[in-house]
Amino acid sequence: METPDSKTTTSPPPQQETDLKKPKMSSTTSEEDDAAITAPGDETNIKKQRYKRRKIAIFFAYCGVGYQGMQKNPGAKTIEGDLEEALFHACAVPENDRGIPKRYDWARSARTDKGVSAVGQVVSGRFYIDPPGLVERLHSNLSPQFRIFGYKRVTGSFNAKKFCDRRRYVYLIPVFALNPCSHRDRESVLASLGSGSELVKCLECSERGRKVVGALGKRSFESKSDVSPTEIRSNDKDTTLKPEIKEEVSALLDNGDGVIRNFESVNEIKVLRNEDSVTTESGISSNSEDANANPEIKDEIMVSIEKGDDKNTKSEEEAINGSGFCYEEKEKERFNRILNYYVGSHNFHNFTTRTKAEDPSARRFIVSFDAKTIVTVEGIEFVKCEVVGQSFMLHQIRKMIGAAVAIMRNCASESLIQTALQKDVNITVPTAPEVGLYLDECFFTSYNQKWKDSHEELSMKDYEEEAEEFKMKHIYSHIAATEHKEGSVALWLHSLNHRNYPDLQVCGNGDNITSEDNNGKESTTVENMAESTAL
Repeated sequence: METPDSKTTTSPPPQQETDLKKPKMSSTTSEEDDAAITAPGDETNIKKQRYKRRKIAIFFAYCGVGYQGMQKNPGAKTIEGDLEEALFHACAVPENDRGIPKRYDWARSARTDKGVSAVGQVVSGRFYIDPPGLVERLHSNLSPQFRIFGYKRVTGSFNAKKFCDRRRYVYLIPVFALNPCSHRDRESVLASLGSGSELVKCLECSERGRKVVGALGKRSFESKSDVSPTEIRSNDKDTTLKPEIKEEVSALLDNGDGVIRNFESVNEIKVLRNEDSVTTESGISSNSEDANANPEIKDEIMVSIEKGDDKNTKSEEEAINGSGFCYEEKEKERFNRILNYYVGSHNFHNFTTRTKAEDPSARRFIVSFDAKTIVTVEGIEFVKCEVVGQSFMLHQIRKMIGAAVAIMRNCASESLIQTALQKDVNITVPTAPEVGLYLDECFFTSYNQKWKDSHEELSMKDYEEEAEEFKMKHIYSHIAATEHKEGSVALWLHSLNHRNYPDLQVCGNGDNITSEDNNGKESTTVENMAESTAL
């Protein structure tokens, strides 16, 4: 009788141990690999399904207008900030990991600057991709400026930044920007008078805003002047200046050096201008406050105000678009030759900010840089400049484009780029507007070759049609609309002169360079060159 009782007493302990282990196993799996997620529309279900995190690469595009760049920055509206929130609301990121991207191995393949768009951006991380419909859930939590193309499973060690071999960026530059005669700066227009190939003042850009004196002699654009061009005339037919405008212009022009003849008529104003004169919105050239410091009179010019007739309209069109300029074989060959100077491994410290020449990160490798295609968007012809490189620094591509355009417009010689790429030379080069730049594609060549037998290829091949549609609808249209409305490139072209960028006069023989001595002090040996006269 005792043996049966003993058997019954020894059996309960194992049963109690199994009961104690069950809650421990469930707690670890819910924190580590599984998550209890209720599918959208199934909130009434009592039983919740558990899903595992998967390492994926997300392919997406966005229009960068209104954003302060790709990288997350506290207090700023960024692409990453909106995307991370969308991933959380799409149940791809748990509550505990919200706002802490390191917990789900977040990585981006490329960073874009303020206002820069992207067509082939890639981010990676460990996300919950179930239940099906992650792409749709992301779109429901993002603005129309985003387009999620899809995602692909990757290896557990994949990192979108480290495994990206190359990046391809595209810059759309208007064809008129490469024409030396369009949107010329004020000094070139004044210097061309009487030469037989006169340039015409661009009234369209003058009406968008007037130039004001800024820090270090640079110019910035303000809103329109209180005195509009129509207020300069008392009526459309009469060119006599209104009394209040006459008094204002008299104060501007009278510095003791100018001679005014027949001042009652705006078409017969003759002044002897100083080199540092300021052009108002109305088109009247006046001496600045610094004129008395440099009273040297250089030339006599005629300043007139356009009446709006057919002749002046034609001249204005020539000032904007140039006279018969086309991006044909000759121009294409020259522009591509200029861009080819960037190809290879160089020190690009002059083409970025916050990076010194001695910094190893200043050395970058450019695989290719060409401009062989023309695209027309909303009536504007653009040259498609494609650059492929391992990686790029802040503003690097925009400065590379800025220097190349300055050379095409004969504001600098082709030796400027070769000089700027030298380590011991400090040069300030122009920075093209950000609106025309976008990230086209990121490449993962080495990863695809290594894991081709077990994982999907990481490329934009599966999303080409959708990417092209988004590009034309959101990015290209925005670039063209911005140029039509604001004239960002046109206004920038007026600043390309030796006054704003004296280093554009640097020549390739080493006579005119700005370098640093052993003590880190700048030693300038710049000799003035005659301004380019490709009129």
